[in-house]
Amino acid sequence: MDTTVQTQLSLHLSHLVRERDSYLASAGHFYVKEYIYQELSLLGPVERHAFRTLKKVTHSVHENLILHLPGTQPLPPILVGAHFDAVPGSPGADDNASGVAVLLELAKYFHDHPARHPIQWIGFDMEEYGLLGSQAYAQTLKQNHQKIATMISLEMLGYVDDRPHSQQYPTGLKYFYPAAGNFIALIGNLRAIPTMIKMTRHLREKGAPCEWLPVPLRGKILPETRRSDHAAFWDQGYSAFMVTDTAHLRNPHYHQPTDTIETLNLDFLVSIFHGLVQGLRSF
Repeated sequence: MDTTVQTQLSLHLSHLVRERDSYLASAGHFYVKEYIYQELSLLGPVERHAFRTLKKVTHSVHENLILHLPGTQPLPPILVGAHFDAVPGSPGADDNASGVAVLLELAKYFHDHPARHPIQWIGFDMEEYGLLGSQAYAQTLKQNHQKIATMISLEMLGYVDDRPHSQQYPTGLKYFYPAAGNFIALIGNLRAIPTMIKMTRHLREKGAPCEWLPVPLRGKILPETRRSDHAAFWDQGYSAFMVTDTAHLRNPHYHQPTDTIETLNLDFLVSIFHGLVQGLRSF
């Protein structure tokens, strides 16, 4: 077990896990956003990508937070994102403080050990209101004809259940995947298949059981596969995949007040961190 990484992830979680809906828990939302901004600012200038929602409410302008880290070669950037908002009434430990904590540690690692590709590290806002932050950013990239290598959405990474039949699936998939909810899943569009295969291998090598699922037609035939920020990039024609513990298909605390740090498996989270490091370095 890597105690240094686990300590850092635990520290991030202690700041991130709190009610943080942008409207109904605005103080917590502001705290978490500024914590992410300060952590990323230690590594370089952070862009505040502002976007406006269509909702007729106060404070309708929101921000994604983006850190651009250079690569060692002139290649298209990889985007790694995680949403930092949570649903009203939930402290959101797994959804999605777990993803943000891993993102912050990954950014720190690749600041000190640059990958071949430039990497953009993105904290997305308003995911729980319909992927609004990622939709705004993906549309901006498309309008600017920006090429990317792939987009990776870190979405709920810390809950496992070793009991038989603890894992649920959309219709038909249970015959092809494990019955116990003790693996990490990669869900991507057809353009992301090569990167998912490579990432699966590296996650397994670092001790994180991993399964992957390719999804055609932007996930329209399996709506459950669209429930994170990667779908906004699918819609713009980019290669994108989600890294997930499968959310409500496994975790009974999903969107509940009980989604707390105590329910997370930090050893599992550390293995995912190391697998993602090795995978991103191989791209």
